[in-house]
Amino acid sequence: MTIGKPRNTVIGLPSYKPGKSAGQAEVEHGAVDAIKLASNESPLVPLASVQAAIVAASTGVNRYPDHGAVALRERLAHKLGLNANQIGVGAGSSGLLQQVLLCYVDAGDEVVYPWRSFEAYPILVQMVGGVSVTTPLNDDLSVDFVALTAAVTPATKVVFLATPNNPTGISESTADIAAFVQSIPDDVIVLVDEAYREFNDPAAGDPVVDLLPRFRNVVVTRTMSKAHGLAGLRVGYAVGDPEIITTLDKTLMMFSVNLVAQAAALAVLGAQDEVDKRVADIVAERDRVSVALSELGVRTTKTDANFVYLPLGEDTERIGLALEIKGVVTRAFAGDGIRVTIGTAAENDRFLATFEEVR
Repeated sequence: MTIGKPRNTVIGLPSYKPGKSAGQAEVEHGAVDAIKLASNESPLVPLASVQAAIVAASTGVNRYPDHGAVALRERLAHKLGLNANQIGVGAGSSGLLQQVLLCYVDAGDEVVYPWRSFEAYPILVQMVGGVSVTTPLNDDLSVDFVALTAAVTPATKVVFLATPNNPTGISESTADIAAFVQSIPDDVIVLVDEAYREFNDPAAGDPVVDLLPRFRNVVVTRTMSKAHGLAGLRVGYAVGDPEIITTLDKTLMMFSVNLVAQAAALAVLGAQDEVDKRVADIVAERDRVSVALSELGVRTTKTDANFVYLPLGEDTERIGLALEIKGVVTRAFAGDGIRVTIGTAAENDRFLATFEEVR
């Protein structure tokens, strides 16, 4: 007998499945010294200044944090050359995706996005009773903007557009995004999901600079989980028109950006040179891994994120499992491909050697 009466949308709701941990692979397969390259985290521990800020903040966790994270909003606004009322905060960028849906999507409303993309999208849409409308990617796995435009109907409330896209790693130019936004009604929210912003090719443009001044219905979400190394603390932010940010704040869970997270975020924003160096190192490793795979005769996408993507089709599950059994945990998307987070140089070498062995 079911306890209570769950909402119909929840009864059929699939649970989000995070990347498998190295420990799980060791238990399940008897792997030795397994490594996790499945969740697009930073392979590096937090900067020393960030660790110090975390320790200092921990002495105050008997008190609630600032619900609005005012100091963090102001610091981000200064960094971006904006006003603080154009900045929203949330529990990672995923938390902000959920807030957008809570604010703008009623039961039966449509949310349009290319597929394959971030695996949380369909879950979050179903959670609010919305209807996912997906469009296929082009053959090169870039976004088909013609199909995306055609999918927008009077029932569409939100469009999700991840760039660089997860899991393919492909980014879209702000020029192409602008042309798309111009082609749809201006009462549709276009959410540009930039979780991998710091790793992107600058030639793609900056949505905050190129799109927000032109389109009030565009909102950009970013995270401090990847390049800034704060995945375990969950800090994300949204940039958009003050009216959108005010609306999002109505659904901000109380104190969701906790006290330690706020302190760590402020500290890492004060260490931009060190963050930039880490990003450059990861990008160099990403490119090295991509070249090595190419030399092995393996097709990869031109990734602009902190991972590489191997479109292996029907071989995906077999190779993903074979890697995992040997202690290299990646993220396999059945029938499509494998996403491999860029780790340390030693971890990347182990992946390359193991992949060559099992493929």
